[in-house]
Amino acid sequence: MLAHEPFVKINLDYIEEGLKLTIDAKVDDTLFITSDALENGEAAYQLVEGFSYDYEFSDKNFSFKKDQIVQPHSRKNNLGIISPNIYVGTLSLQVLKSDTPVGVVLLEVQSIKSGYREDYRDMLELITEKCTDLLMQANSPVSHNFETDFEKDNKTLYQKFVFIKSIISTDEFAESVHRIVSAPVTKWKETTEQNDIRKIKRFKNSNIKELISGSNRSQLPGGHYLEQYGLKSLPNKITTVRKIDTVDTPENRFVKFALESFLKFCSDINKKAKKESRLFIESELIEKELESYLHHSIFKEISRPETLRLNSPVLQRKEGYREVLRVWLMFDLAAKLVWKGGDDVYSAGKKNIATLYEYWLFFKLLDLFKSIFEIEPKDISDLIKESDDGLNLQLKQGEHTALKGIYNTGTRKLNIRFNYNRSFKGGVNDYPNSGSWTTTMRPDYTLSFWPDGITDVEAEVQELMVHIHFDAKYKIANLTDMLTSENQNDLDEEKIENRKGIYKNADLLKMHAYKDAIRRTGGAYVLYPGNTPINKKGFHEIIPGLGAFPVRPSKTDDGITELKIFILEVINHFVNRASQREKIAYRTFDVYKSKPEKGDEVNEILPETYGSNRNLIPDDTFVLVGYCRKENLDWIISTGLYNARTDSRRGSLRLGPGEAGAKYLLLHSKNETKTGRLLKITETGPRVFSKQKLIDNKYPSEPSQNYYLVYKVEEISDKELLNVEWDITKLEKYKNGNNSALPFSVTLSELMNAVIK
Repeated sequence: MLAHEPFVKINLDYIEEGLKLTIDAKVDDTLFITSDALENGEAAYQLVEGFSYDYEFSDKNFSFKKDQIVQPHSRKNNLGIISPNIYVGTLSLQVLKSDTPVGVVLLEVQSIKSGYREDYRDMLELITEKCTDLLMQANSPVSHNFETDFEKDNKTLYQKFVFIKSIISTDEFAESVHRIVSAPVTKWKETTEQNDIRKIKRFKNSNIKELISGSNRSQLPGGHYLEQYGLKSLPNKITTVRKIDTVDTPENRFVKFALESFLKFCSDINKKAKKESRLFIESELIEKELESYLHHSIFKEISRPETLRLNSPVLQRKEGYREVLRVWLMFDLAAKLVWKGGDDVYSAGKKNIATLYEYWLFFKLLDLFKSIFEIEPKDISDLIKESDDGLNLQLKQGEHTALKGIYNTGTRKLNIRFNYNRSFKGGVNDYPNSGSWTTTMRPDYTLSFWPDGITDVEAEVQELMVHIHFDAKYKIANLTDMLTSENQNDLDEEKIENRKGIYKNADLLKMHAYKDAIRRTGGAYVLYPGNTPINKKGFHEIIPGLGAFPVRPSKTDDGITELKIFILEVINHFVNRASQREKIAYRTFDVYKSKPEKGDEVNEILPETYGSNRNLIPDDTFVLVGYCRKENLDWIISTGLYNARTDSRRGSLRLGPGEAGAKYLLLHSKNETKTGRLLKITETGPRVFSKQKLIDNKYPSEPSQNYYLVYKVEEISDKELLNVEWDITKLEKYKNGNNSALPFSVTLSELMNAVIK
């Protein structure tokens, strides 16, 4: 239970009698006193991350030690400000008296996200489960027998304890134990007892022996029929056997053994932990919880196991028992596990839930991509390495290729690679090398695609690689509003906040940075524990794009379906060989494959590239340089036709891409090297005219060939190209002498470099 307080006064008699600490909340509903702090292993006085608090000691000789969170007053050391920022967990603030340490004050910092306790527990449980699965799969590490060293530093012990706590301090585990004690497995057991001989209705062979040899006998009356068998007396009581229902079964013995093993581990941890440390408090809580389980009456009837029958159908199938078996199998491995990345999550009592969310998402994405691509993770066993203090989970900063392989879509084979924390080196200005052309970028997760049959390096060079990046953002609250806002007032408010140093859209800007800076990025997306998916398309297709997908720490509703649908759509997009992205990729490769050389510039006046001239790109626009007799020029202008020979003899036109796709025609006559007769070709490519067709069009002389290639032309209307002359001898393909009449094509860039100024 939480009680909101505008300020609290904390009694510090344990440091010095009469000493008080007052904490004031600057914002309402951000300071609490909790009644359930102890059961959650937390401090009773609780703050909220991201807010600041004033504090004051009642005695001016006392102060807090200055650090990143505590800022004492510049003149009065007993006053100051506590600013947790993004810290979440137990704050252990050192108290000084005249600069001498005299004690600590424990404060709890809550996350701004509601339900973070449950999220924290669920995420740790999944990480522990995945890690123990890895340990079971990795042959080499499992063959080593590590024992928990309780003499190691508390940080390592706390890491191991957190893994253990995540599997034995869950509602599921408590429910499993409750199921067992409420309806335990039983068996029939034979027991013996002494009964009055007169009540026995049926005698067994063992009873007959007792008739002869039993003690505490009574004399038979004279003439009794048993005298003929030599019996003169009978025992008053004989032994009988009956069946009773008992809980002392191998399966219940295993459950008791498992609970005692957990209890011993927590007890050993507690004895070695520093008093009042988080490890001490939390291990004591778990210890008490386990003791309460073992105090149940049924465990008094259960003996210690002689063997562990782990193949028992009851242990493997019956509800309650199978969960305890699973936890026990995980427990032995988790007790050996050390996670260096855990320092970022819970060292020194903090609960860095945002960082934990990033690690948790790694395993969620790995499972998702495994299910979609049907590719076994590459070198997944490399995540677990043997170290001096146990089996170390190598899930920390730095590149790790978790999944790699070839995915066959049925019509196309794709290389797939999933990286965690891959760095894209910055300052890579030497195109087409991979990386970021600005600063080094490191998305949390990167999913890369490229065609089969080509290396990743060559795919980068040929613009065939596509990266899709994801970033984990646990604390995002207003991403939906940020990505969908079109309100001018929102933009004005954002500008004002930016001037104050407040950048709410920093996460969105980071996605843009990935998209714009990292070469060959198809999309960048936020993963956050929300509810609404957002997928913004840059153009018409699913990528390039930006957006966000909800992935929540939940065992029943993690929301990852929307992300799965998106990945499947991306795969279908890659199957489409006629996609706009494929065309853009080729154009990018074609344009940037070589560096511009000196002299490639076109600085002359040209028509602007809009309207009918939208495709007037000088390097892609071709000009046919053709010869004509002076007497034919009027005919060409009047008919709008220009003919070229088609035979194989010298002077015939050889059709290449430039000749077939020419947009302009530049005419010159015999011995003419400077010309301004530029015409516009109005149809794509030439037509074939017969000799008779030319005659019908009043060709000025007798055609010598049976067939001609004929271009449809008209005078140019672009004022930028009027009254301009070119020196055709400066064109590389120009031939001197009799070869000067040979037609050839040049680009508009080449032609404009031959302008006569």
